[in-house]
Amino acid sequence: MAFVSMPRQDLLESIKSLAEEKNIDKEIVFESLEIAISKIAKHKYGEEFNITASIDRKNGAIHTQRLFEVIESPEDKGDDYDPNTMLTVEQAKKYAENPVVGDTVVDPLPEPEFGRVAFQTARQIMIGRVRDAEKGQQYEEFKDEVGTIINGVVKRLEFGNVYVDINNGKAEGYIKNTEIIPGERLGVGDRIRALIMDVERSNTGPQIHLTRSHNMFMEKLFVQEVPEIYEGIIKIKSVARAPGSHAKIAVETQDPSVDAVGMTVGIKGTRIQPVINECHGEKIDVILYSEDPAVFIVNAMQPAKVAKIIIDEDKHKAFVVVNPDQQSLAIGRRGQNVRLASQLTGWDIDVLSEEQEQERRTKETKEKTELFTRGLDVDEMIAQILINEGFRTIEEIAFVDIKELESVEGFDADLAAELQKRAKDYLNKQEQDYRDQGHAIGISDDLLDFSFVKHPIIMKLGEAGIKTLADLADLATDELVEILGEDTMSARLAGRVIMKARELAYNITED
Repeated sequence: MAFVSMPRQDLLESIKSLAEEKNIDKEIVFESLEIAISKIAKHKYGEEFNITASIDRKNGAIHTQRLFEVIESPEDKGDDYDPNTMLTVEQAKKYAENPVVGDTVVDPLPEPEFGRVAFQTARQIMIGRVRDAEKGQQYEEFKDEVGTIINGVVKRLEFGNVYVDINNGKAEGYIKNTEIIPGERLGVGDRIRALIMDVERSNTGPQIHLTRSHNMFMEKLFVQEVPEIYEGIIKIKSVARAPGSHAKIAVETQDPSVDAVGMTVGIKGTRIQPVINECHGEKIDVILYSEDPAVFIVNAMQPAKVAKIIIDEDKHKAFVVVNPDQQSLAIGRRGQNVRLASQLTGWDIDVLSEEQEQERRTKETKEKTELFTRGLDVDEMIAQILINEGFRTIEEIAFVDIKELESVEGFDADLAAELQKRAKDYLNKQEQDYRDQGHAIGISDDLLDFSFVKHPIIMKLGEAGIKTLADLADLATDELVEILGEDTMSARLAGRVIMKARELAYNITED
């Protein structure tokens, strides 16, 4: 570090070596040394002076100088006048031929001599500046690596958190105890892989947050292990995990000659096994993705076999019917299989036996019958005919093509027209009642007009103090779920609702 006592070419070489060792720009080392030299020169000549130092980048020569601002007169500067940093035009002629007001003139100083104390000062300044530059370089290096997997060695364990040595000691990451795979025991010296979740600046260097339990960690492991995924031939559509226990991963391909599931698993599991090993023996189901929700949900319920599936698009819910011998397998231990299938597909899934499905269907038919008899003011026979024809709501009757109603056996044009009129009258009254109730508790029209969710949900939001579309848009997903309850709205659906509200209220899209 005794740069300033070295021959000039050795000084340049030392600067170059230090920059390479610390992986920082050589110019940073030059600037750090120049600041150190200027500090020492100020100590010698006076802290009151504006003294700078420079190092010739070609020959290593060190130059120090005092700088002065050229002014018209001390009176012009008033209280800001400083004789140590300012010269009149006449005074400045000592250092420059034709100085003008506003110029900066230079007074060269002798090349500094460094004693022991001065050298220690320069050294400390250098160390501090280079260390800061090194931290900044590390931050710049890792901030663009968020979402990638790093290899490291366990350095130490503290309060359940794991500190990982990255790049042979050049950086350190840490895994919170909540981001470790449950059940795994890591020891000092263990080689591990982890996903970079986030990188933050700090006074001690970049804080590199790592995870082994996040869904993306498993996704990136498959990218590393399966060439077809890395090349984009096979795409991972979604991942659901109970870390250390069970996971499901959905894959697809546009190439009909490619077996997406088979290639992901590998012959005799050769490709999936390294991922299982890295994830502490986590059982992994590889699922074939489908654009058809019913097919995708059936696939996601593996290893259980599904006898029948009923999709309720309005509630974004699916009823999966299984034979009695498949029910426990479909639900899984502590509901894990159906929960992972729900997370993977984004649909709320209920597992039912044939008997439970029959009860559900009977209850649903009864509710529809009561709705049609009350809302349309018809007898049960007509209500049953409408249900048997596939009508589920009064909205469908109100807005279906009139010819479809006329084609129902036993219906004529007059009856069809009357039913449609009654349906529209019922909906108009419902809408007016809804708006009157909403206004009564202070809900604004923009929220009342938010058709992305049903009216009862809007009313429940209003009762909870959510009065405008902006109020809804400002909620976090967990806040909305807490207001409505998990039985009413899943976290995934709540996220979609909030994003739609933000799009309408603030023109903010998910992208």
